[in-house]
Amino acid sequence: MQIAIVLFDRFTALDAVGPYEILARLPGAETVFAAERTGPLRTDTGNLALVADRTLAEVPRPDIVVVPGGPGQTPQMENETLLDWLRAVDATSVWTTSVCTGSLLLAAAGLLRGRRATSHWLALDQLTRFGAEPTGERVVTDGKYVTAAGVSSGIDMALTLLGRIAGDDHARTVQLATEYDPQPPYDAGAPHKAPAHLVAALRARSRFTPTPSS
Repeated sequence: MQIAIVLFDRFTALDAVGPYEILARLPGAETVFAAERTGPLRTDTGNLALVADRTLAEVPRPDIVVVPGGPGQTPQMENETLLDWLRAVDATSVWTTSVCTGSLLLAAAGLLRGRRATSHWLALDQLTRFGAEPTGERVVTDGKYVTAAGVSSGIDMALTLLGRIAGDDHARTVQLATEYDPQPPYDAGAPHKAPAHLVAALRARSRFTPTPSS
């Protein structure tokens, strides 16, 4: 089973690496990092790079597609090379997935129209522009499409998918092996839990403009 993780300039590292750490433990998995060009691509901080070892054209029929998000997602919304590739591989993929604002790329490619989906909470309303139904859930499965909310939820998405493919015991074993047992020191990981002034400050800095209610 081939797993293609898409890279582009200024993606968020954990969006790609979180699912990689989990899905690479799928029996018989071949994991490839793919981008328009091969070579290193920098994350949103600029301090880290992952290497794309295949071009998109060299990965025509992956079984699983993982699309990360990050600040670099915004210019990719008009990248027809990437969007066309997403449409093409989706025709034969078993699972098409995203983390964080990667769901906006799936939506821009027309793959989430009429489907339930999630994204980072700051970008959630943007899904309606493309005919998707946004939800506040951490992981959303609609048919073969599995979308995850912000950044860290990519690990939850990957474990969910692992359980669907390889069975619950295998997913539990991977969870145990990676010691994924979150016990955060703060309970501020969602906008309804965080202090209002912190939510407002992040909204003010966001690149997303909320979609007006109809």
